[in-house]
Amino acid sequence: MTMIDYLYDGTFEGILTCVYHHYYTEKASGIYRSDTYQSTLLGGCMEVETDPVKVTTVYEAIEKKISSFDLRRLYKAYLSNDDEKETKMLRYILLGFRVGSQVSSLHGNKVVFDIQSLEKKINVEKERMLQFVRFSVVEKDILYGRVAPDNDVLELIAGHFCDRYRNDPFIIHDVGRNKALVGHGGSWYISAFTGADIPEISADERHYRRLWKSYFENIAIKERMNPRCQKNFMPVRYWKHLTEMNELSADR
Repeated sequence: MTMIDYLYDGTFEGILTCVYHHYYTEKASGIYRSDTYQSTLLGGCMEVETDPVKVTTVYEAIEKKISSFDLRRLYKAYLSNDDEKETKMLRYILLGFRVGSQVSSLHGNKVVFDIQSLEKKINVEKERMLQFVRFSVVEKDILYGRVAPDNDVLELIAGHFCDRYRNDPFIIHDVGRNKALVGHGGSWYISAFTGADIPEISADERHYRRLWKSYFENIAIKERMNPRCQKNFMPVRYWKHLTEMNELSADR
């Protein structure tokens, strides 16, 4: 049986199009982003153009033959930074089409375990983003926050911040991916956003940063400081964008 590597455009819809071709063109040995793919001597490859009709066919088949829960789980897996997520998703979909909605309960199956693990990482990081985003007031009274999550979770936190800051325009900038969640009035969208687009901080912002940092330092009981415990609750990789943890943030 011939098998082929499918190359896609990096979108969730692109992966679903590749799944369609697995059934109706040639069996897929794997699915890979076209911009990072490294060819091998073991088989051929084909670049797949995302097709809305094929996407809808596979999307609806997953909902009907597996479940809406598993469709959401697969989308979360897609948002992960795992290098093999696309092929893991393909295997999960193929298994789901064979066994139906019970696929999510096959915890001992490696195919299922792989996707469960990606979903768990996404859920954990989503919750951490809800806790660790720190906003500054910039030009035109816009709230601006910098984040650097391992996984692409901006859209998963959008609803929370839209509800919380319904009357305040805000920007949450994923600095590693050069994109941002922009919200105002209960609506939101995600847009490309680079360092060149960062607005200037407001006149009072430096003062408030110093106040917050001073409060954080003075409220702590030095005799009870436990750095190890602190790192468990607030992983070091998030510290860079936390006002209270960044030595330089008060002056920026």
